[in-house]
Amino acid sequence: MFDDLKPHLIELRKRLGISVGSLIVMFFVMFYFHEPILSWMVEPLNIALLEVGKKSVHAADGMITTSQVGGAFFVALKVAFFAAIVASIPIILSQIWLFIAPGLYASEKKMIIPFILGGTIMFLVGVLFAYYVVTPFGFDFLITFGSFKFTPLINIEDYVGFFSKILFGFGLAFELPVFAYFLALLGLVNDKQMIAFFKYAVVIIFIVAALLTPPDVLTQLLMAGPLIILYGFSILIVRVVNPAEDEDEDEEEDDDENTESISEMLGLNDPKKEDK
Repeated sequence: MFDDLKPHLIELRKRLGISVGSLIVMFFVMFYFHEPILSWMVEPLNIALLEVGKKSVHAADGMITTSQVGGAFFVALKVAFFAAIVASIPIILSQIWLFIAPGLYASEKKMIIPFILGGTIMFLVGVLFAYYVVTPFGFDFLITFGSFKFTPLINIEDYVGFFSKILFGFGLAFELPVFAYFLALLGLVNDKQMIAFFKYAVVIIFIVAALLTPPDVLTQLLMAGPLIILYGFSILIVRVVNPAEDEDEDEEEDDDENTESISEMLGLNDPKKEDK
């Protein structure tokens, strides 16, 4: 058994090695540009603090702080790592496809470019949706709430980790239609299976949203809502690519087969009798 798995494990190690190698290279590149990337990441927070300043007398004292001696350095590492993951998405997707490619038909292997492009674009769409739609509403609500009693002093280390988790989570979530399309293309799922799984998918979506967002209903809904819509959109994609067979047609085929078998048993279709 191990001999059968050994080639696959070697291939998996190769693909993981290339993915990790690309991630390391991108990390050093992004570390060089960590300051403009950090400014981009902090922009929604600065806007939220300014909005709070208009609503509360305490918000003028609101600021972004660090609680560690080497806080700025560790923040730069986090920023570079997050940016490296985003930049490495095309390479990671290509390695995923190359790993499963040996089990595909020749025509299916040619879909590597659409898979990489579609996956990369949808990941970036998810990141941008989180940045321009989710975080402004979420930060404004979280920071404004209770600001009339407390001065908001935001720890930059916690913020970068929290912010990266939200953007990465939305990026992965927006990959759902892409993976649904290619799973349907390979014949692994159909629309009826996805419809039957919908009620379980909703529960999973809200659990994921609760894990990836702060403990407030607004932000969770801002993540769960688009995910449910994406799941519905994925069902439509799968219905076009790999629709389930019509049960009525299957039943008619089964009835025809049963009728033929019964006729043969009774000798109604005996060619000798027809000649006579």
